[in-house]
Amino acid sequence: MSPEGHATMHALSRGFLAAGATLTLLFAAGCSSSDSGNAVAADTTTSSSTSAAASTTDDVTGQEGIDAGGSTDIDVEIGQCVELGGTMTAATIANAECGSMESNYKVIAKAEQNEQCPTDVNQTYYETLDGVEQGALCLDVDWVVDGCMSVPTGGIDEPARVDCSDPSATDVEQVTEIKTGTADPNDCPEGGFAYEARQFVVCTTTIS
Repeated sequence: MSPEGHATMHALSRGFLAAGATLTLLFAAGCSSSDSGNAVAADTTTSSSTSAAASTTDDVTGQEGIDAGGSTDIDVEIGQCVELGGTMTAATIANAECGSMESNYKVIAKAEQNEQCPTDVNQTYYETLDGVEQGALCLDVDWVVDGCMSVPTGGIDEPARVDCSDPSATDVEQVTEIKTGTADPNDCPEGGFAYEARQFVVCTTTIS
């Protein structure tokens, strides 16, 4: 019998500079967001249409997690990316090149159980065998500086990379900068997604 894949849903909140309010967004297969940050300067200038060579959050110390054990069927290392889909109880996962159109999450740590992941990760993917958890991947959105992600405001859809100029894309956020050393989205010109436990914030501007 092969292990079953599951995902744990968390809330991803975007902090706004002007009003200081937050909008809670739910990711289908399980995203967990938090409000923290470390100030890290954006380091790339990719085009609005992101490519596989686009710069991601490689310099964010908070994403350099550890392998704390556990086992999953997918062969992926910390710092690599995946395409996560399916549902919370029947999640699907595949290897993807970071920054590519297929990639929506980056592996920032591994654990024996999903509850051992950092509290502010966007998503956790874990596998069970006969109801016993075998291992978990701790996942953040695969943000790309200057790139765009469609971030669902509800329902069961996962975030997806989109072309910034795509008129049919909805709920689109473009990453303008990644800061470390701060958990305050007010440190961003137009607000952003803050990771409180690991102290970094992804500054974004709303496209649609």
